[in-house]
Amino acid sequence: MIVVTGAGGRLGGAVLTELLERIEPSDLGVSTTRPEEFGELAERGVRVRRGSFDDPASLRESFAGADRLLVVSAPRQGSEAVDAHRTAIDAARDAGVGRLFYTSHVGADSLSAFPPTVTHAATEVLLAESGVPFTSLRNGFYADTPLRLLQGAAETGELRVPVDAPVSWTQHRDLAPGIASLLVDESVTDPAINLTAEAAFDLDTLADIASEALGRRISVTHLGDDEYRAELTAAGTPALGVTMMLGIFRASRQRHLGIVDPALARLIGRPTTSLVDTIRETLAA
Repeated sequence: MIVVTGAGGRLGGAVLTELLERIEPSDLGVSTTRPEEFGELAERGVRVRRGSFDDPASLRESFAGADRLLVVSAPRQGSEAVDAHRTAIDAARDAGVGRLFYTSHVGADSLSAFPPTVTHAATEVLLAESGVPFTSLRNGFYADTPLRLLQGAAETGELRVPVDAPVSWTQHRDLAPGIASLLVDESVTDPAINLTAEAAFDLDTLADIASEALGRRISVTHLGDDEYRAELTAAGTPALGVTMMLGIFRASRQRHLGIVDPALARLIGRPTTSLVDTIRETLAA
């Protein structure tokens, strides 16, 4: 049986959909804090059980019998996230899970300037120490971020950002089938797999692509980190959001986020989705 956490979220839900195309519903389980939302799947034969990062007993119950377990990283920050992941890892060990797959991030590093990658690095240490067979899925940075920035710049004609370096912006439409393919493959024993797009871009390059798609120029103004922080704060961005956004640029300059790996394309049996094409489609809409 394959059990999935976070199935109510974007990535976990997309993986669940992909799995239902590959295996019988009776071979699939969902661990969720909101089991009432999965009634339709339960009727199809999916095992739906309550599981909460704040309730170890519930996780042990929802993970029981899992040959493969996908733990989607908790929507929490810092030590709270690490504690939640520790609870899930311990529950997986106690439940005798065959292999735990964890959604990590490329550039997971305790010295990274992007806070979530510090959390992922700490979680990978917990996995290595747990005794549970595991595979860390180091997902590329989601492509939603540059698309959102470019849509805003298309309205104003200017992209105001700190200096960055190339990032392997990666799309959910590729990650979900890639992760599902790994979950159904019982031969997978890799401790870590990079799941990224096949190219990395900086925002100057993406602004050029957006300008071409729009038929008008988007200028790029590079701000100092402190100036960028001040602008975001003045625009009403919450403090956590400011830290996250600034962290993306700082981590890219550390060369933590530009990893490019062909593994994802091999898993899905096609080239990864072109960010260039997505930008053109998005701005033409």
